[in-house]
Amino acid sequence: MTVATSPAGLDNRIVVAGVPRKWRDLPAPPLPSPGAVLTAGAADALAVARHHAGYGTELLLAGPSRVDAAMRDELRAAGFAVTLLVDGVPQTTPPVTPRAAEAGRLWLLTSGSTGRPKRVGHTLDSLTTVRSAQPERTWLCPYAPGSYAWWQVVTLSLTQPGQHLVVVDPDELDDWPALAATHGVDAVSGTPTFWRRTLHRDPEALARVPLRQLTLGGEPVDQAVLDRLRALFPAARISWIYASSEVGASIVVHDGRAGFPVGWLDRVTPGRPTLSLRDDELVITSPHHGVGLDGPVRTGDRAQIVDDRVLITGRLDSDEINVGGSKVSAGLVRDVLTAHPRVAWARVTGRRAPVLGRMVVAEVVPTTAPRGSVTTGVPIGSATAAAPIDEGALVRWCAERLPDYAVPRRIRLLTEIPVKETLKSDV
Repeated sequence: MTVATSPAGLDNRIVVAGVPRKWRDLPAPPLPSPGAVLTAGAADALAVARHHAGYGTELLLAGPSRVDAAMRDELRAAGFAVTLLVDGVPQTTPPVTPRAAEAGRLWLLTSGSTGRPKRVGHTLDSLTTVRSAQPERTWLCPYAPGSYAWWQVVTLSLTQPGQHLVVVDPDELDDWPALAATHGVDAVSGTPTFWRRTLHRDPEALARVPLRQLTLGGEPVDQAVLDRLRALFPAARISWIYASSEVGASIVVHDGRAGFPVGWLDRVTPGRPTLSLRDDELVITSPHHGVGLDGPVRTGDRAQIVDDRVLITGRLDSDEINVGGSKVSAGLVRDVLTAHPRVAWARVTGRRAPVLGRMVVAEVVPTTAPRGSVTTGVPIGSATAAAPIDEGALVRWCAERLPDYAVPRRIRLLTEIPVKETLKSDV
């Protein structure tokens, strides 16, 4: 264990389960190093982060549901003690093969979107990507403990004075706007799915939160959700961030438009990531990379140039649908659907079909407000806002904007936006 240090944000306020305290007031649970700590509780997770920041223990932090029995065995075989931490009480299983700790090492699990999650090595320094002085903010953190996005918000609060933190547990997610308003939250980081769900469920409650900073990340972002948030918060800064465990925070856009400018491609700037396209795949060389990923990294994300923007449309292995020899981007069809003023969320996939091989199908969650509102962004009295939403209307909407082979042949209407523990949905 290294000598204890004092991060600059120790006097920042943190709120967990409605109880305010400071970082320095958190307990220091006795934890082994190297250690994999599994905890779903927000207070326990913050205490573990504080402990690592002070002592530099080798740490992997994750929710219990992300680490199955096979992965626990893998971790123990790799020299990690595995600790289940519940309400400050640790239950530790020792490693199969003990080894010396690597001081300061933080391990993150990838999202697992391309298979089983993998370990990616970082340090608190490589995860701390905001280093310049920031205006005082009170941030809401809805992410699962130990995820890259969670560490981004946590390191900001730990290392920057004046960056306070309100953490929500999973059972508080549906009511987060009320919690945020109560505790003076003026900055929120969440996935596009997180924002769409809130716009769908309770846009009036969201509008009452005095937000000055809205951040979206973790998924492709479409123009519709950006426009709906801008209609609610015309004076706020709205940012989209592309980040991953492998390459860190690599793209930050503040201009309110989906994607990023074409002029950023292949631009080499010291200390900044270099963005490239290879066979429609986004490739990033980043100074914020994980261990052993110091060259160009193929992200697995499909990107397309549309006019003057580079749009990330989805995962390479699922975004392209081959319809009778014609290539369809599921992400671009999804963007057409979500541009409809009565659509809150959409998922587009391919399905087997005779003759064509595949056909385009979709799932859609309609907005709850049939007329102009903060949800739709359409003027009251508009024919589009007032028209009933059904499969036929959506097919016609797509047919007016897409080539025939890209128009969804089946559209299923859902009542709720599906969301995973990562705050993402399979889009």
